[in-house]
Amino acid sequence: MNIYTFINDWIEAGNTFDTSKYLNFYLVDAVLDDPSVGRKFLGHEGIKDYFKSYFIGYNTHTEIVSLNISEEDQVYLEVKFTGNFPEGEIGGTFEITFKNNKISYLKADLIH
Repeated sequence: MNIYTFINDWIEAGNTFDTSKYLNFYLVDAVLDDPSVGRKFLGHEGIKDYFKSYFIGYNTHTEIVSLNISEEDQVYLEVKFTGNFPEGEIGGTFEITFKNNKISYLKADLIH
């Protein structure tokens, strides 16, 4: 798996609000933990709710600021979010763990 290609394709799926394509980047039982909203989202159904609420709902677009690959199965991604939310633009991070060439665990957080 080429991590750079994977991350760019995942961001593109999010930015085009392609829910099916976006979910395909995650294992069926993946966990998305977002302390900034105070919740963990479990599996495709939970991640779909997260995506619809916080990305589609706020017209959120994500831009990569930096990507650090710590191990073959873990990356740290810093991003910039723009959208229809009060700040208009805000920084964020994703700590991603991969398994079987898909996201198994993702911790998302906002940088204030």
